Amino acid sequence: MGTEGVGGEMIGVVIVDDHPAVVDGVRVWCARAGIAVVAAGARAEVALRGPGAKADAVVFDLQLGAGPAWDDLTRLADEGRRVVVYSQHADSETALRCLELGAATYLTKAEGHEHLIPAIRAAVEDRPYTPPVLGGAMAADPRPDRPVLSEREREVLLAWFSSDSKQLVAQRFHLSVKTVDTYIARVRIKYADAGRPAGTKAALVARALQDGLIDLAGL
Repeated sequence: MGTEGVGGEMIGVVIVDDHPAVVDGVRVWCARAGIAVVAAGARAEVALRGPGAKADAVVFDLQLGAGPAWDDLTRLADEGRRVVVYSQHADSETALRCLELGAATYLTKAEGHEHLIPAIRAAVEDRPYTPPVLGGAMAADPRPDRPVLSEREREVLLAWFSSDSKQLVAQRFHLSVKTVDTYIARVRIKYADAGRPAGTKAALVARALQDGLIDLAGL
């Protein structure tokens, strides 16, 4: 039986990884779970063009080439993509930075299919998912109850607070309404992961006030 994503259609993912053995392994895991791998490649462009541009989620290896592909991760997140970082790095600093740049979640390759498949499903459904390594990183964060938002997530969130509609926010930032929805969903996920769920706009405003993202004068 296939795994259904948003709208009842089968989930489609694109794999960005420069290790063929890893790509093959993820393909097998996805196939067994009823998830379609629509494209794969060693560069972020595979997730931005062709079939990969319409995939529901991006399985992203942070280590592309000589060093961490921070710019590629930022580019994907800024496009509103749901990025599941699948990396060899297990340090807290790297995991938290990926969340700050806009990743939906972060897990290590040592955590394998046991967590990768649930992480993909959660990302597509805009649900929080915290694998063990990420959970440890968040617990070690000096501000564990304050989610780390990317710059664009903060911009969209605050614009939505001061706007009558998501359509106006989309026009302001030259985005689609779907992408605006994705940013706001990611913020909700991060607050839920931090143990401070915010299921309504009013609740998000309250969280933003508590965390100093905005003040009453700004509202």
